[in-house]
Amino acid sequence: MSQRPMFATVTVAVCHCGAGCLLGDIVGEWLVYGTDAKINGHHLWVSYLVDYGFALLFGIFFQYFSIAPMSGQYGPVTVWRALKADFLSLTSFQVGLYGWMAIYQIAIWNFDLRTNNVVYWWMMQVGMFLGHWTAAPMNWLLIKYNVKEPCA
Repeated sequence: MSQRPMFATVTVAVCHCGAGCLLGDIVGEWLVYGTDAKINGHHLWVSYLVDYGFALLFGIFFQYFSIAPMSGQYGPVTVWRALKADFLSLTSFQVGLYGWMAIYQIAIWNFDLRTNNVVYWWMMQVGMFLGHWTAAPMNWLLIKYNVKEPCA
């Protein structure tokens, strides 16, 4: 284990998770915007599903190439470890992000704020900041119980 304080190790792990989330959101949000996909007349619900799917794919990819070189194990076992680590980490991250998205999209903007508006992306950054803090406890547990390899 690293000589760094656990707080620093967890922070790096959450940023690692957030990177997959950010890329998933960028791809997912523009895909939903471009296709004008809606559930119950709103883009938000489709965004939740599509963003989560892409974030999970990016996250598993990142986790795999973080875990495999450090453990020296490649293949299905490491993919499974990456899936476990990223699913739990990403889901806890999305609690903060999606909670904020619901607040600003439903309560503040009445579903009118769209992806092509700079304010939308600023609101997403606020959500990612909140997601960082909702993911920190889960990442601490994942590292503590050796489900997730510490990146730092």
